[in-house]
Amino acid sequence: MSYFYTIDLHGHTRESAKKLMDTSLKSLPSDTREVEIIHGYHQGTSLRDMVRAYKHPKVERKILGINRGSTVFIIKKA
Repeated sequence: MSYFYTIDLHGHTRESAKKLMDTSLKSLPSDTREVEIIHGYHQGTSLRDMVRAYKHPKVERKILGINRGSTVFIIKKA
């Protein structure tokens, strides 16, 4: 059971980060309900802005938490 999944985007460009998110979300186990995207914030806001504007059919909504370096995607139930 993998209810929670993490994708770390440190060191990625916007383009490679988007490809990683697309690939990861496409292959998620069916029981996954939350995906934490770690995008950081000390090196600028480019990745954070891209993640927060990102659209994918599996993502029901996004949670912008207290930690400014990550965003949580709530995954739609299958």
